[in-house]
Amino acid sequence: MSPSEETVPVTAGRRTVYLLILLILPVAALIAAVPAVWGWGIGVRDLVIMAVLYVICIFGIAVGYHRHFTHRAFRCRRPLRIALMIAGGLAVEGPVTLWAAEHRRHHKYADEPGDPHSPWRYGDSGMALLRGMLHAHVGWFYTARRRSSRAHWVPDLLADPDVRRFDAAYPAVAVLSFVLPAAAGGLWSMSWEGAWTALFWGGFVRYAVVHHVTWSVNSLAHTFGDRPFRTRDRSSNLRWVALLTLGEGWHNWHHAEPTCARHGVLRGQLDPSALLIRFFERSGWAFDVRWPDPARMERRQRR
Repeated sequence: MSPSEETVPVTAGRRTVYLLILLILPVAALIAAVPAVWGWGIGVRDLVIMAVLYVICIFGIAVGYHRHFTHRAFRCRRPLRIALMIAGGLAVEGPVTLWAAEHRRHHKYADEPGDPHSPWRYGDSGMALLRGMLHAHVGWFYTARRRSSRAHWVPDLLADPDVRRFDAAYPAVAVLSFVLPAAAGGLWSMSWEGAWTALFWGGFVRYAVVHHVTWSVNSLAHTFGDRPFRTRDRSSNLRWVALLTLGEGWHNWHHAEPTCARHGVLRGQLDPSALLIRFFERSGWAFDVRWPDPARMERRQRR
């Protein structure tokens, strides 16, 4: 299979949109948060709205976009499948088909030529590694002249009418990601001021934090941390990344067994996303869940 069949060219206009939405605006929001905290702080109302939406978005990416749609670690009933798509879309990381296509290509070429976001792209040390980490974290969104072909990588998702409808509605879902906190803040406080502060903290700052937290799996969890399982790449475990991503930072086992519904499989590795999937399974909403096999774990562990 030639690389040209696995990827499609990206227009300069689309790359500019990526630059604005995925690079410039999140950084601007985080910079603006510093004087905002220093000047008037963040109230309980805005903190609650921000935290609730953060959890929804992270679960939407971790459980929905990643473990369900990309790796098919479990199956679920249609209402839950739609809810997971919407929750993932609220993170403003792109339509589910593009997200899944990029991630499946990443797994095929992890930390090798062809990987869309390896931190080892330019070398193993010094400024080369720093440049690679910046590339893996955010740079590749703008510098990549080609993106993963959805027709090649996710034909199963494109065959799903619900997924196609969601992709078509994705811009509206992205707008909803900012309308929801503003509406919640306005109704909670019954004031325009409450709507604006909730839009800032629960909308812009939350979306920026969600982006950089999830992208740290691409950059940091392929550079630092421990690797208790044998893989052909440099995927690793970082406890604080796992905490912030609700389990995604246990990245080493994920690359050893990508279709497994649980990433934190060793003692002390808390994986809230796996716990949520377990809850869905026991409630009858999820089924055919691929839980870790102790025998396969034993064979994969380093000695």
